[in-house]
Amino acid sequence: MIPKCVPHRIYRISAWYDLFVTWPFAVPFTMAIFWGSVMSPLNASLGLGALPDLDVHSMLFANFFGTVVIIWSLVRLVWNDTRLAIYDGVARGFFSAWMGVALFSGITPLVWIFLVPEILFALLQIAGFFWLSCRSPEVAEA
Repeated sequence: MIPKCVPHRIYRISAWYDLFVTWPFAVPFTMAIFWGSVMSPLNASLGLGALPDLDVHSMLFANFFGTVVIIWSLVRLVWNDTRLAIYDGVARGFFSAWMGVALFSGITPLVWIFLVPEILFALLQIAGFFWLSCRSPEVAEA
């Protein structure tokens, strides 16, 4: 039997994980530093070659992504409502699908660093939501 608090902990951990992982993407200067000082050297050190330079379009969409995920993370942490886990789990499913498409299209295998936690959190949050909804009328009604 899974204690009722486990899905809630997973929900909170996933929000904190999102904040930790996405904050560099939210602002142009942090994205440039993260790309040039972390991602590119890591890719090269693994023998995967140099990553392409970020152009204005890549930067714009990375900043959109970072900003939206940070706001969504803060909403989940402040509202502290486990019913939001189903939405987060579904969104993670979509994110995972698009990362899978990118991997099959030839993007750097470093994407696996992001894909594995996305899939894990998606499955855990969706399963946790349905587990809670079977046991809690207020979740089932939401």
